[in-house]
Amino acid sequence: MQEARERIEEAEYELEQAQEQLQQVVEQFTEEHGSEELDSIIDQESEDQANDYADSEELASASISEDSHERDVVVGDGQSVEKKTKSKETSTGLVASVEYVHGKKRESVPLDKLSGYKKDSSRLLWVGLKDPSPEELKKVCKDLSIIDEAAQEILELHRKPKVIDYGNYIQLVAVTITKQNKKLVFGEMQMIFGVGFVLTVRRGGAMTNSSLRERLESCPELIARGSDFVVAEILDVFVDSFSALASRLEVEVNQVEQKMMLRGFRETDIRKLYKQRRDLLRIRTSITPMVEICRKIAVMNSPIIEPDSRAYFTIVSDRIARIDEQIHALHEALAFAFEASLMIGQSHQTDITKKLAAWAAILAVPTAVAGIYGMNFAYMPELQWKFGYPLVLGIMGGVCGFLFHKFKKSAWL
Repeated sequence: MQEARERIEEAEYELEQAQEQLQQVVEQFTEEHGSEELDSIIDQESEDQANDYADSEELASASISEDSHERDVVVGDGQSVEKKTKSKETSTGLVASVEYVHGKKRESVPLDKLSGYKKDSSRLLWVGLKDPSPEELKKVCKDLSIIDEAAQEILELHRKPKVIDYGNYIQLVAVTITKQNKKLVFGEMQMIFGVGFVLTVRRGGAMTNSSLRERLESCPELIARGSDFVVAEILDVFVDSFSALASRLEVEVNQVEQKMMLRGFRETDIRKLYKQRRDLLRIRTSITPMVEICRKIAVMNSPIIEPDSRAYFTIVSDRIARIDEQIHALHEALAFAFEASLMIGQSHQTDITKKLAAWAAILAVPTAVAGIYGMNFAYMPELQWKFGYPLVLGIMGGVCGFLFHKFKKSAWL
């Protein structure tokens, strides 16, 4: 199934690349041959691309259909895998539901047995859900004795991070960002944690916690620190994903700057530059609130947050602040690149204007002399002298040469 999804993503990426190439070809064709046959060429090219993409998508969909009858579902710690038959009636958003005692894995707890779980500091129940249905999520919240207000909050989709302290537990919302096929994919991860339990709900393009769960299970003393430490570790992985995204964006911005220095910006480049600046602004909008949220948790007067864990939230807050500054710097770099491109364009226009003015001044001399002698008056200087014509031509050439020398010296030509 994963392979089929990758095929679909590759087909979408190839379609996007083909559309960009088509736009460049259309612009070049319009400049060389005009726009008489432009509509027919675009229609034919778009039809060919659509057919290729449809074939790829049909092949991938067929592969998904075959794999959907029998798939691997991760249960517990993410290492024990068993074959289960997937049907539309029995779909579930459960990723993992594991009980730990003193940091060591005890057993996997099915969702229908969560109501009997007893919360205490020596135990930890970590329930992970991915795109659960509202009914399933309501049942989990009810079994974990989560109040209706918090249950209603976790059912809603959020565009910005937030934190809510309910006394016995804390609810945290984080916005996740990934980049697929040059497009930003936003998701969210909601966490409700208290003494003895952690509930994580992932939606959209949110990151997975499977690798983190495996790492923590290899060190039981880490899980034994409690739910607050587990949430701090989740946020740390969350920041790692932002750091990788920032590094990737930095490479793209450097490529934009190099392109601007080599050949300047075209109209299509200006559009891409605007899209990149808009994406960076959306990323900052999702990242910046997390700085204050982590700092608030670090100083929150709550029995859930242990003194040893407060430092971890502070570290996470500092890391997010540095990434936020990096994203801001990239945003400013694109702004400077755009301004530099405008200045370079204006400089080129000024140079062209100077050259046109210089040549106009040079050509004005012979034009004026020829215009005077073309008035057809009877008494004009040196009309009957046999050297008059060469003399006038020599004067025009000398003045034009003098002006050319002066303009060349002043870098107008």
